[in-house]
Amino acid sequence: MEYQYDPNADCTYILINNLPHAYSKELDETRFIDYAEDGTVIGVELLYVSGGVDVSDLPYQSEIIKFLEEHNIKVYA
Repeated sequence: MEYQYDPNADCTYILINNLPHAYSKELDETRFIDYAEDGTVIGVELLYVSGGVDVSDLPYQSEIIKFLEEHNIKVYA
């Protein structure tokens, strides 16, 4: 799992698998999940993270929460 955080863009991307991207699912206007063709999660994109992140419905919640807390980003369940 790789984490990329861009404070200037106020977003983060969590890469879970290196499989080819097939499609994305928008949970809301700030949270997106990328999938491989077989439905495997390959990444999670989170926008406007400085206001906090709703982690409900996200895969790999515990790992994502740990990353967000390490970067002093508020977490909402």
